[in-house]
Amino acid sequence: MLVFARAPVAGRAKTRLVPALGAWRAARLQRRMTLRTLGIAAPFRPEIHGAGRHSFFRSLPVAFVPQKGRDLGERMHNAAARALRRHRAVIIVGTDSPALTTRDLRRAARLLRSRDAVLMPAEDGGYALIGLSKARKEIFRGIAWGSAAVFADTVSRIRGAGLRWTPLRTVWDVDRPEDLGRLRSLRFPSGSRRAARR
Repeated sequence: MLVFARAPVAGRAKTRLVPALGAWRAARLQRRMTLRTLGIAAPFRPEIHGAGRHSFFRSLPVAFVPQKGRDLGERMHNAAARALRRHRAVIIVGTDSPALTTRDLRRAARLLRSRDAVLMPAEDGGYALIGLSKARKEIFRGIAWGSAAVFADTVSRIRGAGLRWTPLRTVWDVDRPEDLGRLRSLRFPSGSRRAARR
């Protein structure tokens, strides 16, 4: 289980939420969402794959691996290929979806016993989880990351690679100010000031 995350640095984390929250509170939210994701992934002994080498990553009680690659797609492929040298399947998740649960992760792991890929779509057109039992670079190549076409384009590449795949349930992400009301309805905890510092 690989958790891809950004460091909770004010002004660099959750930048689309800064107009609504301010830089420090947006970074604090990034920290809380990362910790929550690690919590639901705990039964799978997750690794944190961090963008950069921020001290926050080193403070966590899980293995830290720096992301390597020119864009998100290359970084995800490199991480998946590395994991598949040691394991039969790999699941990669981000930290943006508060709807993601341990039950979802267990279902993805079960499906990967008989599928080459699983994908959890997000309402904004992206995806919250990708699971693979085979490493295929073309799945991640040429994707317009952050666009509403990420899920559809990835599905097209999975099919083009001839992989057997299954979609999971659709979840929602916290990326835009309009998502914050939905997040507050979950009584999501706020976090501490310390983690948002450089």
